[in-house]
Amino acid sequence: MKVKVNGMMCEHCEARVKKVLEAVDGIEDVVASREENMVTITASRAIDDATIKAAIEEAGYGFAGVVG
Repeated sequence: MKVKVNGMMCEHCEARVKKVLEAVDGIEDVVASREENMVTITASRAIDDATIKAAIEEAGYGFAGVVG
């Protein structure tokens, strides 16, 4: 699953988004790219978009939708 995330400006931002998403039950791996404003999520089960949105927004970043 790919998710657009607004507001990632540096490596710290990427690490923060990765950390909060990997804390969500069922998410196994996260690759964050500030250059693409994109996060790629690998999950062991279906994760509700609202759950992902809440985690990203609680970390202080903007959820801009699921891609593809």
